This record gives sequence, structure tokens and C-alpha cells, in this order.
Amino acid sequence: MAVGFDVSGATTSVYNGRMTIFVVMSCLMAAMGGLIFGYDIGISGGVTSMESFLKKFFPVVYRKMKEDSTTSNYCKFDSQLLTAFTSSLYIAGLIASFLASWVTRAFGRRTSMFFGGVAFLIGSAISGASVNVYMLILGRVFLGIGVGFANQSVPLYLSEMAPARYRGAFSNGFQFSIGVGGLTANLINYGTEKIRQGWGWRLSLSLAAVPATLLIIGALLLPDTPNSLLQHKIEIDKAKQLLQRIRGTDDVDDELNDLIKASEISKTMRHPFRKILHREYRPQLVMAIALPFFQQVTGINVIAFYSPVLFRTIGLGESASLMSAVVSGVIGMVSTLISMFVVDKFGRRTLFLIGGFQMFVTQVMVGGIIAAKLGDQGGISRGYALLVLILICIYVAGFGWSWGPLGWLVPSEIFQLEIRSAAQSITVAVSFVFTFVIAQSFLAMLCHLKAGIFFFFAGWLIIMTAFVCLLLPETKNQPIEQMDRVWRKHWFWKKFY
Repeated sequence: MAVGFDVSGATTSVYNGRMTIFVVMSCLMAAMGGLIFGYDIGISGGVTSMESFLKKFFPVVYRKMKEDSTTSNYCKFDSQLLTAFTSSLYIAGLIASFLASWVTRAFGRRTSMFFGGVAFLIGSAISGASVNVYMLILGRVFLGIGVGFANQSVPLYLSEMAPARYRGAFSNGFQFSIGVGGLTANLINYGTEKIRQGWGWRLSLSLAAVPATLLIIGALLLPDTPNSLLQHKIEIDKAKQLLQRIRGTDDVDDELNDLIKASEISKTMRHPFRKILHREYRPQLVMAIALPFFQQVTGINVIAFYSPVLFRTIGLGESASLMSAVVSGVIGMVSTLISMFVVDKFGRRTLFLIGGFQMFVTQVMVGGIIAAKLGDQGGISRGYALLVLILICIYVAGFGWSWGPLGWLVPSEIFQLEIRSAAQSITVAVSFVFTFVIAQSFLAMLCHLKAGIFFFFAGWLIIMTAFVCLLLPETKNQPIEQMDRVWRKHWFWKKFY
């Protein structure tokens, strides 16, 4: 067994193994779970700015946008029915994530991914064929079930398959695939908006079937993780053979022994949701709640869901708004790719702190420009609109190499096996709850707070950056089954052990 050193200077186990094509391909296919999430975020944000879509399903919003010269710029899209279209997915995802916890624990990670792909496929078919708002929201419910299962299982799969020293890069692939999905959706929206017959939104919604199909195929072809095989009483020899294939070496006894020990503890756990409330799991529980909450109050979903709407608010046209969303999507994807290459070198905390400061500065500047230059009617000059777009791109880049991927990475790697599935469900559920809250309330908040909405999110960025600085230990290069040592050495969390 090789020996390395952790951040405090004490010795820590580093398992044998190397990067293999098998683990790369497995993780690439599993990361397609992020593709369906990103595609949905991009598509829903884009179609809600398409005039043909609004005219058919939300005529009141359409009339305010086109004909009403008295309604404030900030309030033209304020419709609870319109936000229900976007946010209904997250209520369904919230409920589905707890069912997914049981499926993931009882039947394995790949089974949850398969169910997620099937539900998302059904949702895409219903959405594309919708003839009224009720059918549209039913489709969103199925999409939410798919996203709930995928978000619960895919981060776990990636963190368990990846070698410890490359786990950050592999797990960040989930956020990268979210970015790819969002960018693809923005490009499709830009193209389908130009279909003169007005049915382009149907094509945008129906094409969600493509990433869903990729996830289904991946789930059918992928092996389950060694952790999952041991948890389901599969013979140790089969788990060892899979681990040897994943790591590219026959010498996997040290890692296998740790997995067996964790599995034995896990099998004694009959009530994981009750167990996670125990004192010894308090640090992990706090992170399972705090990190996804903070990820949502960065304000990123304001940009992800409503960037075309936001750009229309400041006076850009329909096509220009959709193209602006494409530009910010490209920036987000590239920055996440950068994060994949540097996260295991510089660590999680460093990227959290840099990204938090970057997002804070740009939120304050965007809020200041809009407060000074955008009135209740009309728009702002093209120069200031371009400056807002540039600042939003800088903000998206900050999220792309910090809270975007790390908000999924850190929770997926800090939980012991016996509570891992339950804790991941809590992470996903908290994420969905506050995604729903932000999605459902943003347009009303924009109407009432106006430019102050950006200062609201900037305030949260100060709080979450301080939280990371004080309470989040560094987890890079730490084997996943030995992660409890980072808490035992932390100045605050060590008192819970």
C-alpha cells in the first residue's frame, strides 16, 4: 500500500490503481444524468421567453409584454402560473429523491439511473404534445421524477467509481454535463424560435427525449459500483474483480478491505434517516443541508431559468435574449471544465472562496447598473446591456468553477456508506426545495425588489463564503471510505467525535 500525507501532515492511505479507460467511460456515461438536468433548465428558461409559447399557454403574460405600456419592466413576467410551469418539476423531484434513496440503497445506483431516464423520457413526450397548461405541468412532473432519481444516484456513482486523487475531476463531470445540457438547450431554443409556424417550442421540449435515452442506455450498459455490490450481498470475489478492472491493478486488497468494513456497518443500518440525526453524523448532516441551500441562493437559477426573460426585461429582443443565454451557457461550461482540471490540485476550499468573491462583486455591479439605468418603462442602452451581459458571464464563470460543481462534489464524497444514500437524498431534497422556492418567487421578487434582487443574492454570497472559510474542511485526495478523519481534525467538528 502506498502512503501519502494529508493536509495536516499525518499519514493517510492512498489506494493502488491508475486511471483506466473503463472507469473513464463508465463515469462519462453516468454523467449523462447531469445532461437531462441541464437540458431541462435551459429549455424551460428559453421557451418561457418565446412569444408563440406565451401566447398559447400564458396569454396574460404575452399581452403585458406586447401591448401593456403601463406595467413596469420588472413586472411584465410576474405570473404564478408561469413560474408554476418551471417550478413544478422541483416539487416532483423533491418527492422522487426520497423514493430514489430507497431504490439506490436496495437495488443499486444504476437502477435509479435507469428509472430516472424512463421517467424523463415520458415527461418529454407529454411536454412536447401538450395542448393545455395542465398537460404541460403533468409533463413537468414526470421530468421532475426523472431528475430526482438521476440527481440522487449519479453523484454517488461518480464518487464511488473514481480514484481518490481524481475524484474531484470525475465528480465535477456531473456539473459539466449539466452545463453541456444547458448550452445544448439554449442553442436549440435559439434555432426553434425562428420556426415561423410557431411550433418551435414543441421541438425544444420533445428533444429532451435524447438525453433521457442516453441515460437509459448508459444505465443498461454500466456496471454497478463495488460499494453497491458489497452492500447488496454480492460475493466478495465479484466485487474484487470489478474493483481490479476499475483500478487497472490486481493489488486492490487495501481498498477492498475498507469497502467490506463500510459495507458491514451499512448492513446493520435499518433506519438510515434516523441514524443520520445522531451526534457523530452531525457534521455531514449540516453539510448535506447547508451546501445545497447555499448553492441555490447564489442566484444562479435566476440566470439559468430566466436569463432570456431577464435580458428581455432590460430591453433585448427575442433572438438577442436567447443568444445571450447561449453565450453565458458557453462560459459556464468552459469554467466547469477548468474546475475539473484544477479541483484536485488546488482543493475545494480555494475554489469556493475565489468563486464566492467573484460572484459577489458581479452581482453588486449588475444590481448597481440596473438600478441606475433601467426605469419602469423602456430599456437601457445597448452599451449598458452589453456590460450587463459581460458581468453575468463573469458571474457564471465564478459559479462554474466553484459552487456549481463543488455543490455536488463535496456532499457526494463526505458521507459514510451506511448513511450515504439517505444523506444524498437529503442533499437533493434541500436543493429541490430551494430551487422551487427561488423559481416560484423570483419573478414576484423581481417585480417588488426590482434591481434590489441582485443585492439580495450578493448578501447570501457573503454568508456562504464565510461558512466555507470557517466550517468546511479540505477533502481533496482523501479516500472516500476514510473521510471521517477530516472531521476529527477540524477545529470545530472534532468535538462531535
